[in-house]
Amino acid sequence: MRLNGRHGSSGATGSSPGNVTSGKQDELASSTGIDDMMETENESLQERVADLEKKVLEQGDEIVCLRSTLADVLRRLNQLDSRSSGDYNRASVPVRNGSGTSARVANQSNHVGAGKDSHGSASRLRQTAYQQHSGMTDAAFKDSLRRTASCAPSSLPQRRVVHYQSTGSLHSDSPSSTSISPVPTSPSPTHTPPPPPPSGGRTTPSPRTPQPPQQRPSSVASSSGSLHKRWSSTGDFNNSGITSPTGSLIGSNSMAIASRTRDATYNEEEGSVRFFLRGRPIVLYAPTAIAETYDMLKVATAPQIRLKLEWVYGYRGRDCRSNLHLLPTGEIVYFVAAAVVLYNVEEQSQRHYLGHTDDVKCLTVHPNKLLVATGQAAGHDRREGRPHVRVWNSVSLHTLAVIGIGEFERSICCLSFSKADGGVLLCAVDEAPDHNISIWDWQRGERGQKITETKCSADTVVAAEFHPMDRQSIVTCGKSHISFWTLDAGGTLYKRMGIFENRDKPKYVTCLAFTQTGDVVSGDSNGNIIVWGRATNTISKFLRGLHEGSVFSVCVMKEGNLVTGGGKDGRLVQLDASLNPTGQETRVPEHLGPVRVIAEGRGSQLLVGTTRNCILIGSLDLGLTPVVCGHTDELWGLAIHPSLPQFLTGGHDQLVTLWDSMSHSVVWSKDVAEPVQSATFSLDGSVLIIGCTTGHWFVMDAETREVYSTHTDGAEPIQVVKFSPDGALLALGSRDNNIYVYQVSEEARKYSRVGRCMGHSSFVTHLDWSTDSQYIQSNSGDYELLYWNAGLCRQVPQSSQLRDVEWASNSCTLTFSSLGIWPEGADGTDVNHCDRSHNGELMATADDFGKVKLYSYPVIQPRSLCHTYGGHSSHVTNVSFLHDDSRLISTGGRDTSVMQWALS
Repeated sequence: MRLNGRHGSSGATGSSPGNVTSGKQDELASSTGIDDMMETENESLQERVADLEKKVLEQGDEIVCLRSTLADVLRRLNQLDSRSSGDYNRASVPVRNGSGTSARVANQSNHVGAGKDSHGSASRLRQTAYQQHSGMTDAAFKDSLRRTASCAPSSLPQRRVVHYQSTGSLHSDSPSSTSISPVPTSPSPTHTPPPPPPSGGRTTPSPRTPQPPQQRPSSVASSSGSLHKRWSSTGDFNNSGITSPTGSLIGSNSMAIASRTRDATYNEEEGSVRFFLRGRPIVLYAPTAIAETYDMLKVATAPQIRLKLEWVYGYRGRDCRSNLHLLPTGEIVYFVAAAVVLYNVEEQSQRHYLGHTDDVKCLTVHPNKLLVATGQAAGHDRREGRPHVRVWNSVSLHTLAVIGIGEFERSICCLSFSKADGGVLLCAVDEAPDHNISIWDWQRGERGQKITETKCSADTVVAAEFHPMDRQSIVTCGKSHISFWTLDAGGTLYKRMGIFENRDKPKYVTCLAFTQTGDVVSGDSNGNIIVWGRATNTISKFLRGLHEGSVFSVCVMKEGNLVTGGGKDGRLVQLDASLNPTGQETRVPEHLGPVRVIAEGRGSQLLVGTTRNCILIGSLDLGLTPVVCGHTDELWGLAIHPSLPQFLTGGHDQLVTLWDSMSHSVVWSKDVAEPVQSATFSLDGSVLIIGCTTGHWFVMDAETREVYSTHTDGAEPIQVVKFSPDGALLALGSRDNNIYVYQVSEEARKYSRVGRCMGHSSFVTHLDWSTDSQYIQSNSGDYELLYWNAGLCRQVPQSSQLRDVEWASNSCTLTFSSLGIWPEGADGTDVNHCDRSHNGELMATADDFGKVKLYSYPVIQPRSLCHTYGGHSSHVTNVSFLHDDSRLISTGGRDTSVMQWALS
């Protein structure tokens, strides 16, 4: 007879063995029933997960990303398998992807990666899930899964979030995912930018308070209530991320923070735009007429008007040699900043080669007098600013070869074409620590072919020249050396050092030239002229102490005479072919500087470049006349004449110069004995205000250059000076954080202080007057925009109250009308200056990357399109339109150049 839970003897009710057996049968039946029930529930859970997966897979654009997420979850399950069963207390694991944190419950044995049986870890996980959620409704169960997935801490490595600037979408940088997360259709931001504080519209970032998991806002429309504000950007969802149980922000919130630093947000209720510069929030209020229809997503096009470089003022002679030549076209060729200038003095015309991206440091002319090679320094752009040599046609300005990109380390300081073979080879010296010398077959392909390279000298090299008669011979010189090189047929360079014997060895051999017989002539820092015999490294003739100080240049004329130039005494001395003085000499005026380079001009003319960045033309008989003048130190001051085509520049070289834009000449120049930082004309143009770096400022007559009075406000540079539109007040913004306001009288010749505007927490950078002369707006070094009542010198705390004020100018870089000049991820110091045209149609900017940009005004769309122009090599410090908007003037910082652009 079988004894089990269903069959037994009807008369055995009192039998003890039967009762025990019956109890075991009941217990077994109960266990079997539980297993059946659990298996049923597990299958139900499996079906729900499958349904969830099906729904997710229907999300077209996210399919690849979610598959990656599923794979990560399964990898996490494998990790859980290796732990004890008591560790399975989490239903899912959060995984970072392109759209934040995603969590899913996966049945490993029935979905992707099936390989474990039903009694493995996946089964145990399903049982745990059942035990945790038994008794819940389906909706509650799913909701619980989502909450648990959102809050469960993860041991997975967190992935970086990449913000693609082209579309503003958030992408995953995971190699297994290329999907794009969809933009929320109805965002629900939980963070509202605080209103400007009473101290003047300045805002500071408020701390982000983590929200508990159950309060996490949805990225789509929900039933949480109507939105309080409408937004045009997803960049302000700073609390829409997922919070961990510890309160730290994870997932999409970190992406929102990254987005906020780049994207502007527009508050339609307040009519304000908010964006960040270096993490600092900037709030700008739109004028009432614009606020209601303002669309931040609109694309602002570049203006139809363009700029054309018309004239370059200046020359680089202070630290460069052999950079002045006469071409057969009658043009002299030289360089300043990143521009190579071809200047016809007789026709008063300039052409410009603008192929370089940073400082041009050297120049040489091909033996055919048609081609030119120029070398540049390493720039701030690691890719576009790499040092290289460009060979170009001086007639068409067409680039023939770009040589040495990636081969040079710092900058090319010396260049020379071979002469005996018609210019097939090109020699270049790099300013790297070893001052490497390289020889190039420059016509071999578009990038040339390097024949050889070797260390030239551990000391500075100032000149390198191919011998005009010996194809394989090259001479270099510099600090404490002169070297004679031979290039053999196999492409190897051999060096012989010059032997000074018992003569005083100079500290520098400063220049080289070749006589008509092939001898080498060198000048040195002791004022000596030395002749080295052809094909030797020994001295054949020695002329001691010809100049006081260094001999900076030696020029061999066509008839065989030599002209030497002194670097200290400024003298030009003529010698005959035997190095005997002829008695003919002249001197460069002291204020124009010592001689840097001498070149042969037309007929008996000489071209002379000086260390004070001037070029002179003339002869020893008739004297020298300056044709190019320039500044020699950092240039910041720029003032436009209110009625004439003239402008004034002032630099740290203590020089103030008035230029005429039509004749391209210097009207007058004055040394004010202090470094100049800023300048402005009075309303009628008769008086100049010159602000200096010492806190002093001068009142000067614009014609006679007479100084009427000197004033002092603080001990810091006067960054900006401007008259009010009615001419009754003068405002001076100082680096000591204050704006000083003065009453103007006696035809702008007398000044009495009204007061000072105090409230900026950093130095004042720009200021503008309102058209009614009642208010001032100003920017500072920490990216503030503050407003002031000029007559009372009091700050207007509520910025929104002045949103409709009309401004006489717009030189402040941080205003609503100029917000589009800031590129994505911009540093607040990237844009140094801006200026609105007088007709109100254009805005020009000067930036730290050597660029001048032209926008349509007002520039109210983020990242507005513009025209970009190169030519400067340093930070562009200032830009201003002439009074009739016919031209734009820009000033360079350390490149010391002034550039004049025609509008067309």
